[in-house]
Amino acid sequence: QVQLVESGGGLVQPGGSLRLSCAASGSILSIYAMGWYRQAPGKQRELVASIPSGGTTNYADSVKGRFTISRDNAKNTVYLQMNSLKPEDTAVYYCNAVATTAWTGRSNYWGQGTQVTVSS
Repeated sequence: QVQLVESGGGLVQPGGSLRLSCAASGSILSIYAMGWYRQAPGKQRELVASIPSGGTTNYADSVKGRFTISRDNAKNTVYLQMNSLKPEDTAVYYCNAVATTAWTGRSNYWGQGTQVTVSS
């Protein structure tokens, strides 16, 4: 199995910044892609940004130019730098990884989520 541990959420004023981190651990053989999703109250979970192991990054239109996803393959860690935050960015942010382990084929894994609240 793969465990994903997120950190970095919190309360920030509009226009502020936060940096989320997500570290993957376990009997990992390979991580194909990592990403961030979010779910606001009463809404479906949506993709925020993703970064494959060797391809280009992908962003939701609502965060382009404000958020930056990056990845440290040596540490199996993905980051989300969030700038110019807006109240509509308020949500629980979930880390996602597509990985293979010593015992499983390619599978989808989720973190427990970290709350981001943008409010004055």
